Amino acid sequence: MTPRERRQLFTGLGFTSLWIVGLGLFTGYPVLASLYYSFCDYSILTSPVWCGTENYRQLVHDDLFWKSLYNTLFYAGLSVPLGTVVALGLALLLHADVRGKPFFRTLFYLPSIVPVVASALLWLWLLNGQFGLINVALRPILALVGLEPPLWLADPAWAKPALVLMSLWGTGNAMIIYLAGLQNVPRELYEAAAIDGASGWRRFWHITLPMISPVVYFNVVISLVGALQVFTQAFIMSSGAGGGAAGGTDGNPARATLFYTLNLFSTAFYDLRMGYASAMAYVLFVIIASLTWLATRLSRKHLNYAS
Repeated sequence: MTPRERRQLFTGLGFTSLWIVGLGLFTGYPVLASLYYSFCDYSILTSPVWCGTENYRQLVHDDLFWKSLYNTLFYAGLSVPLGTVVALGLALLLHADVRGKPFFRTLFYLPSIVPVVASALLWLWLLNGQFGLINVALRPILALVGLEPPLWLADPAWAKPALVLMSLWGTGNAMIIYLAGLQNVPRELYEAAAIDGASGWRRFWHITLPMISPVVYFNVVISLVGALQVFTQAFIMSSGAGGGAAGGTDGNPARATLFYTLNLFSTAFYDLRMGYASAMAYVLFVIIASLTWLATRLSRKHLNYAS
């Protein structure tokens, strides 16, 4: 290394030193410490005691662990595909030549910048089984066929679908990314397909979807990671469904909304079982990494980066 290169190296390190220190203190150390604590019996109030893989063995026989994992996978399995369809559908509509596109783009994007707590409180009212706006609209329609609208957050069978419905409210970010991808598709391809007599569906399936496939892949992975870590909405709405007395970590009603991160939070900060909670965090990390790897493997033959 020449003296000039050495000076450039030290200059670069000087400019990035604050970031390196922050990464080490606030990301590197917590990650390594929690990995160590996952093999310890640790309650914050006492020193950690090494217990090997005992925390991981207990997870296998923990009913709450499996219940929260099932709830989380159920939520992700519904919210990710539905969110993808809704966001892509809105982007396609807003990409068409219609009047007032800036207004509608703003209108559909606005919910995604509303704070999650405010959105959750709003949806608590919308999903109220007796006085909620959704049931007020559904009741006369379902009455025609002799049915009653669901109680949503008060019914264990409908609590998770209610949260999935709420998740569609915040698809504005994904919609904007899809819209940017659609604007990069060359119009010459659509013109050539139209000359060949291709229908709208064929143009979408054989041109639009392949050309924006990297955008779809990105949004699906980001949505999947977010769905597996859902917390705030479930915490607030679970507390609301339980009358506000349980603190939101019981997964009301009947633990139907006890998601993985809710269980992890309760274990760490209510039960003060930091070692056990650290083990849960690393299991979640492995699950997210595995599903991301699986999504990458399944989609790599269908991704078209030429666009």
